[in-house]
Amino acid sequence: MRRSYILSFLVVAVCAQPTLEAPLAPVSLSGVMGKVVFIGYPDRVEVRGTISGLTPGAHGFHIHEIGDCGGQGAVAAGGHFNPSEQLHGRPSVHSHMGDLGNIKANDQGVAVINKNLTMLAQDDLIALEGRSVIVHAAPDDFFSQPTGDSGTRVACGVIQ
Repeated sequence: MRRSYILSFLVVAVCAQPTLEAPLAPVSLSGVMGKVVFIGYPDRVEVRGTISGLTPGAHGFHIHEIGDCGGQGAVAAGGHFNPSEQLHGRPSVHSHMGDLGNIKANDQGVAVINKNLTMLAQDDLIALEGRSVIVHAAPDDFFSQPTGDSGTRVACGVIQ
């Protein structure tokens, strides 16, 4: 029995994927909070999480350039993380690294996130560490430059 336990532990330890986490805190007393996890794979980055306190419907969801949630409305987080200086757009289609699209909150104001970002890969986790994740009040329209007209910032967390 003990040998089986040790073998299981070794398999889990060897197969574990690199991860980063961003605990989300409310911005400007919005009440929005949660956690986002980034899991790196050779061909993609999986984004998982649960966010509560949202209004029902779609909300812009982005990586911002600075890992600082301070200032009025989390302004210290800066703009979208866009090292390739591409236009803002729909994830995986004419977009940059900060474009994570929208998340959708249910009638109870909870959004469960399970996204596969094929425009990112395991090696990109290094570039994400120390940046911030922002949840916006409105949906990303995938068109307006440079941010998708997603409205105010309602939650922010530093990626660690």
